[in-house]
Amino acid sequence: MLTKLLRDMIVNKLQRPVSSNYRQSIVVRNFLCTSVRRRRQLSLPQLSPYYVNLLLRENEFTYTFTEQDCPVYGYESNQLGSSKPCEDARAEASFMHKSAFICGIFDGHRGPACSQAISKRLMHYIAASIIDRQLLKEQMQQHCDSQSFLRSYNDKKDFVSDIKDLYEYSFIKFIQRISILDQSECSKEIQNAFLCLDSDLSKEAINYPNAWTMAVAMSGATACIAYVEGRDLHLASTGGCTAVLGSYNPEIDEWEAKEFTTSHDSTNRREVTRVLSQHPRDERHTAIRSHRLLGGLQVLRALGNFRYKWSNETMEKYIVPLYGEVAKLPFYYTPPYLTAEPEMKRYKLTPNNKFLIMASDGFWNFLTPTKAVNIIGDHITSKHISDSDRTAVEDTSLEFLGDFNANSFDRNAATHLLRYALGASEYGVEHSKVSFYLSVPQNVVRLCRDDITITVIYFNNDYISALTHNDPRCV
Repeated sequence: MLTKLLRDMIVNKLQRPVSSNYRQSIVVRNFLCTSVRRRRQLSLPQLSPYYVNLLLRENEFTYTFTEQDCPVYGYESNQLGSSKPCEDARAEASFMHKSAFICGIFDGHRGPACSQAISKRLMHYIAASIIDRQLLKEQMQQHCDSQSFLRSYNDKKDFVSDIKDLYEYSFIKFIQRISILDQSECSKEIQNAFLCLDSDLSKEAINYPNAWTMAVAMSGATACIAYVEGRDLHLASTGGCTAVLGSYNPEIDEWEAKEFTTSHDSTNRREVTRVLSQHPRDERHTAIRSHRLLGGLQVLRALGNFRYKWSNETMEKYIVPLYGEVAKLPFYYTPPYLTAEPEMKRYKLTPNNKFLIMASDGFWNFLTPTKAVNIIGDHITSKHISDSDRTAVEDTSLEFLGDFNANSFDRNAATHLLRYALGASEYGVEHSKVSFYLSVPQNVVRLCRDDITITVIYFNNDYISALTHNDPRCV
């Protein structure tokens, strides 16, 4: 009974605009998890280590590149859903016409439609934007499509034919527009790709309204994109997904974490100032209320969520007839309030930069960047797979990682992080905690943990070292 009362109390509180900041909401969630765990410890099943491993490794994936001139040695990913269906998405790909790698983490809200759509489209918009304009024109003469620029990995889903045709039409129109423009520097092109895709999502919902295009428009997603070419690492982010660089400092024999992305929410004073500066002064108490945009949305940058972007006229014409007056937000005076423009970071890789951790905020609710980097650093020094285990490209080891330690739980680093996130204690990983988080009933699991998606990218240190040696600025 206590658990039911606590659950109902917290659910009712979360359904109202919160008056506390994001960190306090994590405290509330942890309090509820502890209460649920104590009250249900006799009724929740204690999962065996074998079954825990099956659940943790269900979505893991490993890929190692064979190209000598690829800046990325390989990557490992995993995902654990909380919502059904999972609102997170991920994507990874290499370029067909140059040696470069791109990947993304997408955290959806109000449903999975937007995160699923942009996970299969955004990187293709970026790829077409940053390849040489002359090459783009040559590909257009050969009747290219959205799949002509990237080689995707672990991509098991596709759109139905009608939606796929619509998305191809939008992509062709997009490359026709950019092909006649002068090419800007890489960061500007990536920003423009975000904004152009967001604009296309809006046009598709207005001009071709159906269940899917409207679901994409009414839901939303934050995104974190990493693009690696040569020694250049470009990060583009909106919302709460986070990228952290793991580096080894040989002088002090320690791992160091460098966080590249910042949360675009009310805890970021610069973001709050940006939003308020774009609206009349008399809206300073309504544009952000209870630490949320117009009292509803936690993030201040996202793709989709056109309830926060469309004009009042568009809302009245297209949204109110379908969803009713309830779809209109209070204090909606001077839209748009939300932007899809990403914050850009550029970094020059060195041989000491070993890996990049990208994850949705469901993961970072459990572990700090420093802790995550140290976990992967320890995992690297204890990892080795024998020749007899190398059966397929997807299962091959990242051979540079060192010797395997029998105490290491997982060969996949993303799975290793996931296990630590759920079961970390002062003594290491506590099996009972992992079992608890994997067996919480579906009707309360979202209050204990969010969807978690993790990608760990390993840099090709030999290639980066050679580039660094040949760069006169580094000599």
